[in-house]
Amino acid sequence: MNHEFYMNRCLELAQKGEGNVAPNPMVGALVVHKDQIIGEGYHKEFGREHAEVNAINAVHDKSLLAESSIYVNLEPCSHFGKTPPCSDLIIQYKIPHVVIGAIDDNEKVAGKGIQKLEKAGIKVEVNILKKECLSLNRRFYKFHNSKRPFIILKWAETKDGFVSRRLPSIKNGEDNWITNSASKKAVHEQRAVEQAIIIGKTTALNDNPELTTRLVNGKSPLRVVICHKPLLDENLKILKDDSPTLIFNTKLNQAIGLKEWIKFSGNLNEVLNELYKRNIQSVIVEGGTTVINQFLHQNIWDEAYNFIGDKEFLNGIKAPKINTHPFSEKKIENDLLRIFIKS
Repeated sequence: MNHEFYMNRCLELAQKGEGNVAPNPMVGALVVHKDQIIGEGYHKEFGREHAEVNAINAVHDKSLLAESSIYVNLEPCSHFGKTPPCSDLIIQYKIPHVVIGAIDDNEKVAGKGIQKLEKAGIKVEVNILKKECLSLNRRFYKFHNSKRPFIILKWAETKDGFVSRRLPSIKNGEDNWITNSASKKAVHEQRAVEQAIIIGKTTALNDNPELTTRLVNGKSPLRVVICHKPLLDENLKILKDDSPTLIFNTKLNQAIGLKEWIKFSGNLNEVLNELYKRNIQSVIVEGGTTVINQFLHQNIWDEAYNFIGDKEFLNGIKAPKINTHPFSEKKIENDLLRIFIKS
């Protein structure tokens, strides 16, 4: 049997759950009988059936399961969570062969699913396309291994290296947009994938952003503002709408509806610890320069997305600098996107 071919299909299926399953991992599964796929499934939404359940349910003739193999890109769970253990279902249907892409690092699983399957006499093969399987769920693995969210830095800068004009220029009506509409849509697509979005006070006041996914279909992330003095201006869009927002500040602890002011010492790790406690698996940091530079200087980041627009400001607020070579580059019409991955 072509294990890599079938595992690639699992990864394709798993990807369909992106943006909907966190803090669970993205998982795809398929049932193969005599080199024919007879059932496919993926984890569609947090709290709903897992991939293995959907793949098994898709098999019309359940008697074939006892002669089949099931492929899954992540180790089947062995514990009761929102749903029953998938390993128990595989054992129940007497599926004799399980092929797994990567072990689940979650301490509730961490090899226990494999042990349960093998104890039941099932043949288990592991680490098929392991690198690709780990990459797909890198947010999930970072969250469980490092006890913090996966952190993506994002900023746009002009060809001459500025992220924004100065406030007087903005108030005078000078255009502060840097990237094109295609890049803006790409940013909203990224927001729909991540669970939270972080900005600083200057970005909140100067840009008055919504920080939503209004240009695409997808969930808007939890908004997080990091500042010194509490952000209290009721004219700000993030404070007057009905979406949850956290404001980390050094003065105030209070909650009004879905807006929370959380007192902290100014240490980024306190912010990340709070987000970890809230089961936030991934964060996109959209600025401004001060906040992004804090993450860079403390070396607390995993990926960075740097959009370079086809504009020049001549002066303004300087863009962050990252001391490594891009992992990849691609053109988005007349913009350039540079992607950095921390080694």
